[in-house]
Amino acid sequence: MADNPLVTIIVPVYNAERYLSYCVESILGQSYRNLQIILVDDGSTDTSGKLCDIFAVKDPRVAVIHQANGGIGKAQNAGLDHAEGDYIAFADNDDILDRRNIEYLLHALLQTNADMSKARWRQFGVSELDTVKQQAAVGASEPGTITVFRSPLRAYQTVFCKSLRVIGTALGQKTEARYFNEANWCRLYRRELWDGLRFPEGVYAQDVMVAGELYSRMNLVADLDSVLYNWLQSGSSVTHSERSFSFYHDNVEAGAANFELALSQGITPMRSYYTLMGSVAEEHAANDAKCDQNLRTLDEDVTRAEALIAKLTPCQRMQCALTRGLRLADKFVYDHMVKNMR
Repeated sequence: MADNPLVTIIVPVYNAERYLSYCVESILGQSYRNLQIILVDDGSTDTSGKLCDIFAVKDPRVAVIHQANGGIGKAQNAGLDHAEGDYIAFADNDDILDRRNIEYLLHALLQTNADMSKARWRQFGVSELDTVKQQAAVGASEPGTITVFRSPLRAYQTVFCKSLRVIGTALGQKTEARYFNEANWCRLYRRELWDGLRFPEGVYAQDVMVAGELYSRMNLVADLDSVLYNWLQSGSSVTHSERSFSFYHDNVEAGAANFELALSQGITPMRSYYTLMGSVAEEHAANDAKCDQNLRTLDEDVTRAEALIAKLTPCQRMQCALTRGLRLADKFVYDHMVKNMR
């Protein structure tokens, strides 16, 4: 491996003209310079596509792909198909990377020989854009600790309640270091992890759907106790605004697939239980749940969830139910916090 390996950063872009420059400029300003930056314009109807082209003219490290709108999964796949780097990173088109993001994540991978490195992130509101941009451009201090752990699929399924992470960390278990979710940003992957693996296209929850397979391919993960990514909280994002039946059904599909995969590897699927149960409940409440096709799909999803839960031992059911209750309490606090971000 070269001392200065190429890192590919993939940014799906869709109607992000207001925030895109904040994201791309934070990538162009990375302290680690050997980058391939792929901006995938997914059929934007605003000026985002033109902005991408302007960035490509200004910096030869930027490549632009223009395609018909097909959703974030299709955009991510286009980036993966054109990636030339030994390492792969993703960023959302309205977020801001710390200046030292790639430098520190790459150093951790090379130092520990891990399959993936990850760092911490923070959330911020639109009113903080310029402040966060300035802080990110300065760059974070060097991480105090790099924690390496095995069995990332097990960590993904079991370490997801904030309250339990706080307690575990207070007891010296480094629980926070083992936490990560399905988001692909604030990570650096070895390229070979994506060989033969792509996101499902035309669906929601594309990141959840690949999570189980992706993490099962990994042996070691390195965590940096440093905030290297800034996640913009916008009420217009899909995560915060989408409430259709198909949105929840796609999450049922993803949760069920990861549930079965975890069980097949002897792992209690606590996170996937939470995803599955919550998404089925949300299907009932969706605005378009009452049409005949969706009602039939709902019945099928309920039956599928019941069959999966029946595979759990009594002890596993208790663990899943307990962590779901704790996670719902965490979510209440989180949702209140996000709604108050401006």
